[in-house]
Amino acid sequence: MKKKSYIFSAIIISGALALAACGNQDASTKEGGKDTTKTATIASTGDLMINPKVSDKKVMDKGPYGEAAVSAKTLKLTEKEIEKIKAGNYKAAIVMHYSGTDYMTAQVNAMKASFKRMGIEVVAVTDAQFKAEKQVSDIETVLAKKPDVMISVPVDPVSTAPAFKKAAQQGVKLVFMDGVAKGLKPGKEYISAVSGDNRGNGAAAADIMAEKLGEKGNVGIVFHDADFFVTKNRTDAFEETMREKYPNIEIVARGGITGPNDGEKVASAMLTRNKDINGIFVVWDVPAEGVVAAARTAGKDDLVVTTTDLGTNVGLEIASEGVVKGLGGQLPFDQGVAESILAGYALLGKEAPAYVATPALSVTKENVLDSWKLIYGVDAPEIIQNAAE
Repeated sequence: MKKKSYIFSAIIISGALALAACGNQDASTKEGGKDTTKTATIASTGDLMINPKVSDKKVMDKGPYGEAAVSAKTLKLTEKEIEKIKAGNYKAAIVMHYSGTDYMTAQVNAMKASFKRMGIEVVAVTDAQFKAEKQVSDIETVLAKKPDVMISVPVDPVSTAPAFKKAAQQGVKLVFMDGVAKGLKPGKEYISAVSGDNRGNGAAAADIMAEKLGEKGNVGIVFHDADFFVTKNRTDAFEETMREKYPNIEIVARGGITGPNDGEKVASAMLTRNKDINGIFVVWDVPAEGVVAAARTAGKDDLVVTTTDLGTNVGLEIASEGVVKGLGGQLPFDQGVAESILAGYALLGKEAPAYVATPALSVTKENVLDSWKLIYGVDAPEIIQNAAE
């Protein structure tokens, strides 16, 4: 394999990525072994919308109530509407399930930049560390700050539902990302939900794996063992694509994770029990990092791994021709912009679609650098660029 010295380097690109999905770019970088810090800005004039360079590809995804996704490219706030929002002196809270990844950082940065453009004060950004009880506590703390809008990913849709319902009853306009609280309905307790095209990304991961396996072999699936419709959509689409398009590929094992750090444990057990596995699909990039570690420990450097979400470590694997061969890429910055626009819709009393998605993006070694630029608005980190040469 080419350039194995790059694979899973200890270097993690920290801080916010420089992103310019629909505005000006303002980036400052410190090199020489130090952290790379980049900031994003949204254009101070003009309409607010996602990056016009995003594909017009039709989205395949469906929302939590089976509703067809509306493309995020259809959303827009005009300058006149933005001025109306500014006059309201509104406040917003961002209540995350966990943070620190490239994907989560991009979404939070996009929301902050978009809210700044709309004159909305961000009064809280919380991190539940993937613990439902902490998220419930975070919501209680945030409500004391009296936000007008709240954007959040429920850690657990059932146990967090009463807290989100309380927020809605207090008049907070809720916009969900990548999942909704159980029992809450769009247009009533929440405005809308936003995600990537999860079905499209799962299908992309299946197509890439099939190509790398020569359309034959045995594969395993590391799925999210939780009531989380977006991750279920990814896995369902992967399985359906394999079943319908690639009859000579058999799914021989499944293993569930309940958190982002469970990938290595689940994959180790899967590889121990199934010596003939040629590939593994992992539901998102952070647990995929653990699957890569398990493959190396098991001496399975020829394993084909595909996943969703383009983060630094899996991007480095792809560029280095490592175990991860490709993925279905989401557009987190654009999703963050879309979530903020929908919050603006709510404040204006403007009708909003129940479920919104950004188009899927198929990422392989051949286009990993271009994909990074589209997803994050800047060139890929130097370590990924060097590995791709």
